[in-house]
Amino acid sequence: MATIYFFLKRYRFPVVVALILMFVELTVELTLPLLLARIIDDGIMQADLSMVVRWGSIMIGLSLLAFVAGIVNSFYAAHASQSIGHDLRSELYEKVHSFSLSILHRYPTSSLITRLTNDVTQIQNTIFMSLRIMLRAPLLVFGGTVMAIIVNPKLASFFLVLIPALILFMVFMMRKGAVLFRRVQERLDRVNQVTRENLIGMRLIRAFVRRTHEGKRFVTANDELRKQTVTALRWMEVTMPLLLLLMNVAIMAVLWFGSFDVQTGTAQVGEVVAIINYGTRITSALSLFSMIVIIFSRAEASTKRVKEILSEESEGRENGKNEETRINGEITFDRLSFHYPGSPVAVLSDVSFSVKRGETLAVLGATGAGKSTLLQLILRLYDPTAGAIRIDGKDVQDIGISRLRQEIGYVPQEVLLFSGSVRDNLAFGKEDATQEDIKQAAKAAQIHETIMAMPNQLDTKIGQKGINLSGGQKQRMSIARALVRKPVILLFDDCTSALDVKTESELLRELASYQATVLIVTQKLSTAIEADAILLLEDGKVAAHGQHEELLRTSSLYQRLYESQYGKVRSHFTKKLGEIIYQVSLIRKQP
Repeated sequence: MATIYFFLKRYRFPVVVALILMFVELTVELTLPLLLARIIDDGIMQADLSMVVRWGSIMIGLSLLAFVAGIVNSFYAAHASQSIGHDLRSELYEKVHSFSLSILHRYPTSSLITRLTNDVTQIQNTIFMSLRIMLRAPLLVFGGTVMAIIVNPKLASFFLVLIPALILFMVFMMRKGAVLFRRVQERLDRVNQVTRENLIGMRLIRAFVRRTHEGKRFVTANDELRKQTVTALRWMEVTMPLLLLLMNVAIMAVLWFGSFDVQTGTAQVGEVVAIINYGTRITSALSLFSMIVIIFSRAEASTKRVKEILSEESEGRENGKNEETRINGEITFDRLSFHYPGSPVAVLSDVSFSVKRGETLAVLGATGAGKSTLLQLILRLYDPTAGAIRIDGKDVQDIGISRLRQEIGYVPQEVLLFSGSVRDNLAFGKEDATQEDIKQAAKAAQIHETIMAMPNQLDTKIGQKGINLSGGQKQRMSIARALVRKPVILLFDDCTSALDVKTESELLRELASYQATVLIVTQKLSTAIEADAILLLEDGKVAAHGQHEELLRTSSLYQRLYESQYGKVRSHFTKKLGEIIYQVSLIRKQP
């Protein structure tokens, strides 16, 4: 609970006020049975109406005080719990965003969503209930027992023997419940995961007629959640009947032996009534313990899950070195090797190459060759296992992450657009982007005319993940979002697959005006031919590096790749044709 206490400290005042008012309520509740005993013994038994009126008026006044204290207590308890829930969600959100990808991959998206929502809500509700009711319940049990002993130690001894045993039993139940409810939260993670996958993949499910199959997956996950929840609740609900049974036996014992004491004159009627009153109040408080055990058990499970996230390490060092240093864009890979955390298989091995400022490098290779990983390492989404990446001669690990990424425009292979307007999505890469910045980037990405043809142009709303756009439109929007930043380095991860040859050619020509260092992962040789150099990867190693004509002469792997797209070079004519294509590409690059 140290994690929750850290957040509680921020709201000392409302917490303290709520606790004080709760103690006011508790004091009144513990005082009323004594006043009732006085009314019976000094008023009713003595036939003194003035005593009944006097002590009755005091009881009414104290009850009104407790009523007002309860209302104000609810206000401050709600303020503290809601504020702590707000801060906890914000802290978790910021923490998740600070995770490196290696840590982020350990937690399913559904689990993170559950922790940010359901788990925080459990903790939030527990804080409110603690300040409002749950802390009062154990205090009422303790205070009621003490007051009963003060009134008549002999009759109160039944409570003194029974209550400690009940408390030990409830502690045991709470520990067992924490384990059970942690499993409940894990089952809830699974339900959220299946639900999320189904909602995201709705088109695919319908296209493959898999609705029945996916329905069974959801039913299975939902049934597991129901069974685990029922198991946990059944276990916890055992406490209520047992507590009530034992406390009612104790109250009956007080009545039985109290009647003998009244007859013998060793106890007064008011004392017996007061102890019975304390017994019923203790019973009502103990009856809350079943709910308290369940709520605290769930809160404990949720707290552990939240603490697990907060205790994770944040992303690589934001060390602050070279924060003001200008980045020009020269990139060097120096004998770099990398494997993903937890995997012994090297994705990249002993990779060395360099790209000068303003040059374009096309990266080719089969699926799994390490092309996308190459770009992610430049962004420092991961850090190398061995070797180094240098920008302008400086190790990227000596450049602040924020500073580095501000100078990079990144277009991922999987296009992701956000709900909102076209303008919001294009300006996502640069918060202070002007209308002219957006227009220039849209034109360069060959999407400007499409945007102008939309109903509300830049203010046109985009559906979730760009559902109302075609694949090519989404790719060009994603490219424009990167270009808005006017970056020094551009990283394109196979993001032109949905573009036709003409559109792609015009896009590549426009990139020259940005004077950025460009690394473009592609499967199209038509794209690679227009680059300044080509890097060919095979099984995570550099298989070839050079210009198109050079690789066509020296690399058998590149020759096979070329033949797979253009056909085998069988004659002098087709060889010359390749040379002409290459020469034309050089001419087109000239201003």
